[in-house]
Amino acid sequence: MAAAGSGFEDPSADVLAQAAAAFGLLASPARLHIVWALAQGESDVTGLAERVGGALPAVSQHLTKLKLAGLVRSRREGRRQVYYVDDPDIVDVVRLLVDRLTDRAAPARRRLHGL
Repeated sequence: MAAAGSGFEDPSADVLAQAAAAFGLLASPARLHIVWALAQGESDVTGLAERVGGALPAVSQHLTKLKLAGLVRSRREGRRQVYYVDDPDIVDVVRLLVDRLTDRAAPARRRLHGL
């Protein structure tokens, strides 16, 4: 199905549903922070809990949801489960959005400090 006059094809309903589900998972600040942290490098649940300031059980639950959705993967290293983002496109989307919002907030912070 083509969009009127744009020359672009509309995505299928299935693709839109999958995208909405992924964005829904990333709509949680805690899960977004976890994905952001993992985009910088892999970590175990203890390291992630320390970095994002969350309780270990809560971070573990967030990781389970992200893993089930295919946004995060894990591998075993001895007794530790190490998590990572294996999809460079997800990393790009998260970094782009966070970087843009950070850039937008910078002028407002400068104005506030200049008062």
